[in-house]
This record gives sequence, structure tokens and C-alpha cells, in this order.
Amino acid sequence: MKQIILITGGARSGKSSYAERLALSLSPTPVYMATSRIWDEEFRQRVLRHQASRGPEWTNIEEEKQLSRHELTGRVVLIDCVTLWCTNFFFDLDAHTQQALEEVKAEFDRLTEQEATFIFVTNEIGMGETSANDVQRKFTDMQGWMNQYIAQRADRVVLMISGIAVPIKGA
Repeated sequence: MKQIILITGGARSGKSSYAERLALSLSPTPVYMATSRIWDEEFRQRVLRHQASRGPEWTNIEEEKQLSRHELTGRVVLIDCVTLWCTNFFFDLDAHTQQALEEVKAEFDRLTEQEATFIFVTNEIGMGETSANDVQRKFTDMQGWMNQYIAQRADRVVLMISGIAVPIKGA
């Protein structure tokens, strides 16, 4: 049965840890779909720490944009994270907000056509001050609209605050 779960919150709120525990509670062999690009050495080390923290029960897939090209039927799939996934579309399209948003929505729709349980991790980057930087404002808009798009389609939405899961939608 298809299910979409969205885990959202600020930086270091416990989103990924919560999502990993949830995935493991739903399947002994979940899929971890990482969407990040390696931007610099510090980020490479961050990715390596994340990979090392997951055990052999995980199927790890590194995929920057075309998540739907992977056959996931019947699996529990953790997508971490929507923010980095959106970043890949946004910068590949030279910060053209509307085009990037339409492309990531279309890819989300193709992905979630599969009969699987999808756990999306995302960031609430628009909860702070408005950036003085035009590109950052455009990305914040795009990210917020994509979060809304996923939340509207989600069966469950959980907001993480200081490591505490607060149900927003669904059980």
C-alpha cells in the first residue's frame, strides 16, 4: 500500500534520526535514498559520517535528481532530503524558480506513483528572517512551495522540534 510521510523541521532538529527509526520500524530492510551532491570536503566528511552510521540492513542509493528511475515497489524508502534534492534542480536551472519547482514536482509525482512507503525529510528554511540575498529568497520560496506540495499529498506530516516529534497531519 502506498504511503507518503513528510518529516520537517529546522536544522539539527532530529529529522533524519527520527526518519531512520521510523523506516526501520516499518521494514527490516529499508532503502536510504540520499539526494545530496558533494559540494566541498567538509560536506564529503558529513556524508561519510551519515553512511557509516547506517547498518547493513539499509539499501543505499545515491541519486541527485531522478529518484523515479529506481524500482521501489513494496519497499520503505527514506528520501533525505528534499532540500538538497530541490537545490540540485534549482542550481542546474540557474535559479529559475518556477521551472525548477515544476521539474521537482513532476519527478515527485513519477516517484510516488510506485506502490511503496515514502518517508521524505525536509527543512523548514523559511521560518527565520527574510534573506537579503535574492537567490536565497528565490530558493526559500521554491522550497516552501515544494514542502507544501508534498504535505498536501502526504498521509502523515511530522514536525521535529528539539528532537521531539510533533504530529501535524495523520496518525
